[in-house]
Amino acid sequence: MKNQIVMYTTRFCPFCVRAKHLLSRKGAAFEDISVDGNPELRREMMNKSGRHTVPQIWIGDYHVGGCDELMQLERQGKLDEYLDGQVNG
Repeated sequence: MKNQIVMYTTRFCPFCVRAKHLLSRKGAAFEDISVDGNPELRREMMNKSGRHTVPQIWIGDYHVGGCDELMQLERQGKLDEYLDGQVNG
């Protein structure tokens, strides 16, 4: 079973764009929660992640972190396992 992917982003963040591009290239559907101009959603993101930067990405229950961490999983050959639900944190 595939893991649900949730990503908090802003519209013009280049790291958000890169993360979305990688997930789209992998054929992974994701929920994109834009925190642009929405302090409540940004607070929600910060409370869940402990971080204030975007993107913040979850695959299933696993908090990946940001774009750099997502790219690292891909470089290590582990991202597909997370996306396919073989690993959940």
